[in-house]
Amino acid sequence: MSDPVSHSMEADNSLPIGLTAEQTGFAEVTRRFARDVLAPGYKAREKSASISLELRRQMGELGLIGVEFPAEYGGLGADHVTSGLVLEAICEGDFNVGYIQLLGSLCGAIVARHAAPDLAVRILPRVVSGDSIIALALTEPRGGSDAASLVLKATRDGDAYVLDGEKTSISMADQSDYAVVFARTGTVEQRAHGVSAFLVELNSPGISRTRFNDLGEHAIGRGSLFFDQVRVPAANLLGAEGSGFVQVMQGFDFSRALIGLQCLALARISLAETWAYVKERKSFGRPLADNQGVTFPLAEAETMVEAARLLCYRTLAAKDAGAPHTKQAAMCKWWAPKLAFEVVQTCLLLHGHAGYSTELPFEQRLRDALGLQIGDGTAQIMKLIIAREALKAAG
Repeated sequence: MSDPVSHSMEADNSLPIGLTAEQTGFAEVTRRFARDVLAPGYKAREKSASISLELRRQMGELGLIGVEFPAEYGGLGADHVTSGLVLEAICEGDFNVGYIQLLGSLCGAIVARHAAPDLAVRILPRVVSGDSIIALALTEPRGGSDAASLVLKATRDGDAYVLDGEKTSISMADQSDYAVVFARTGTVEQRAHGVSAFLVELNSPGISRTRFNDLGEHAIGRGSLFFDQVRVPAANLLGAEGSGFVQVMQGFDFSRALIGLQCLALARISLAETWAYVKERKSFGRPLADNQGVTFPLAEAETMVEAARLLCYRTLAAKDAGAPHTKQAAMCKWWAPKLAFEVVQTCLLLHGHAGYSTELPFEQRLRDALGLQIGDGTAQIMKLIIAREALKAAG
């Protein structure tokens, strides 16, 4: 970010939960990297519509990708709260770069848990080092929220499966080296029970890609993957045949909490900048901060963001403790992206005509955050999950 306002004040990163010295230290290392390396290039990466291999390798050298992976895969064996701290700090500098950690954690966990050991040990260290990206290929043109209705076909042929069909709305489709692809190995009537997962090399013959022209998240990009008689080794099947849908659903509880922190980082850094701005900016001879009409909306935003942030960390702590957290993860996913968008909009408006310009980062943050009100589960689907879990608890 080139604007001076963004560097005038940092977000309050205190958390009223017990963090170890190691966790706090790791978060500070990440935050310095975000401030010094990521933030100055936020706008430039949008224009280039990519995240460079050099930057990814810098993250890998600092251990900022897949921090929760075990040592045999190049990770640090950290807990999931630490993973959240790292992602949040990254996103304070560049929301989009956070996808490298997010996809690494989500897709990497599926590979680590379900791939053959020799496949996992060959691929995952490359993800942790930043040399490779694994995309998640679940959504299809005919079904977004109804993911279990997918039709991309995987047919067994000797020691391989042959994939035919299309995946769409895939984050980093054109920048990824691999994809966890969900395909139908059973009948359509079996729905989720007929879905299997495969780790697919995206430079394989028969695969083509397109990129969408989206409103935001340009450095990430979405696109479609087309599979035309693509042969995938049977050894690349992840887990048992027919269990793929269950695997990704388990991973989403983790990623939904991370997405909440990813979006809230935009809200928090925008609030910090705006508090500094209204304290310094004068109107009618007085600082803007003397007006309750200015400070009360910011005070409300501070309250809501703090509550949402704690919900995200509570969800990650529950995962670390092996406690149920599906309901809380769904709360993170529907509330945090919506809240972040609203808070950034408030900050933009309080900066007046300057806030509406592309010189300040608010318009880019708005566009970037908006996409996660759709991707990885809409608010309506999240509320269905919450209602289902609450009714289950009610007996």
